Amino acid sequence: MKDKLIRAKAPLRVSFAGGGTDVSPFVEREGGCVVSATINRYAHGTLRIRPGPQVTIQSLDFGATVEYDPHELTQYDGHFDLAKAAINRMCPGEAAGLELFLHSDVPPGSGLGSSSTLVVTLVALLKEYRRLSLSKYQIADLAYQIERVDLGIRGGYQDQYAAAFGGFNFIEFSSAGVAVRPLGLPPATINELETNLLLAYTGAPRLSSHIIEDQVARYESGEGASVQGLRELKALAVEMREALVAGQLSGFGELLHREWETKQRLSPKIGTTQLAELYGAARAAGASGGKAVGAGGGGFMLLYCPFDRKHQIAETLRKVGCTVSDLAFSAEGVQTWTVPGD
Repeated sequence: MKDKLIRAKAPLRVSFAGGGTDVSPFVEREGGCVVSATINRYAHGTLRIRPGPQVTIQSLDFGATVEYDPHELTQYDGHFDLAKAAINRMCPGEAAGLELFLHSDVPPGSGLGSSSTLVVTLVALLKEYRRLSLSKYQIADLAYQIERVDLGIRGGYQDQYAAAFGGFNFIEFSSAGVAVRPLGLPPATINELETNLLLAYTGAPRLSSHIIEDQVARYESGEGASVQGLRELKALAVEMREALVAGQLSGFGELLHREWETKQRLSPKIGTTQLAELYGAARAAGASGGKAVGAGGGGFMLLYCPFDRKHQIAETLRKVGCTVSDLAFSAEGVQTWTVPGD
């Protein structure tokens, strides 16, 4: 193992419908579902073994490298907690000499599931290091346990399973467990989505856990708008799945718009004045619909555009300060490989 590098990458995702229904306690009480797809942007990780007892974690995203004694890994203080918790869960008492190099293709807090995807990448790296045989379901569940249980970060289930499995999926969540159901879309449908979809980064990272805490509190208190909104989002996910499988994309933008409008009823923290203005500008320029791709409050927005207006919509958003890009989908979930070390 000392003469090799272990590498892993897991794809980020865009969520089309159902986001919010994958969060407890709605999952256990009523069951949730989402439609999501992974894209060709990734969380990357490299692991190698070095002499000595220290554990080294280097993050390109945060521009920092830190060395820890193994006993310091249990001190969760907001610095590299995801990596520390993954090591504690996967390598109890066996972390000496580990060196991790981590980076993501998008900024933290983007809404593309980057934190959970990074944990999936870490689980995959450490699985290979420990020579463990784990299914995609087990990788996703471990990532969920590390983030939601060990660290107590509020959030849903969908990001871990999307990153582990990859592709277009209808994912169901209930007290009985999680079921990932690939949509099996033909290339023509995927190509048409890529032709018409646009990603716009608002430049405003958000703390999704704060938004989700408010959403959960409103649901648990029985607030009518929140309860009904989650039920409508669940129904919209089923409608979105049916439209995609049938290749009926003429109303795809409207489905995104309905999802976004419905989700804003879950918590006032989801929508912001900036997002409303950006979305209004995109719609005025010709976008048929769109939504924030995470919990809300900032990050990336996904827009569905008529192909002959897409360039005009992109230019409109650039003028108001967004970074705009096309996207391509990724069919593969988390991947690992080894290379000779230096």
